[in-house]
Amino acid sequence: MAKNRWGDLNPRAQRVILTTGAIEGVLKVAALVDLKRRPAQEVRGSKKRWAAAIILINAGGAVPIAYFLKGRRQS
Repeated sequence: MAKNRWGDLNPRAQRVILTTGAIEGVLKVAALVDLKRRPAQEVRGSKKRWAAAIILINAGGAVPIAYFLKGRRQS
C-alpha cells in the first residue's frame, strides 16, 4: 500500500482529518479538566487510570466520551 503525503490528499480528506483531530483534542482537554476538578468519590475507578487512558489511547475521542458517559457518578 502506497503512503500518501499530506499534499497528495484531496482538500476534503484534509478537512476531515483536521476536524476529527480538533474534536478529539477538545474532548480530551474537557475530560481531563473535568477529571481534575471532580472529587475522587464522584469518579468510577481510579482518577490516575482514567487520566492515563484519556491521554494515551487515541481512538477518535472514544475514551473521553466513555469517561463522560460511564466514568462519572451522578451527584
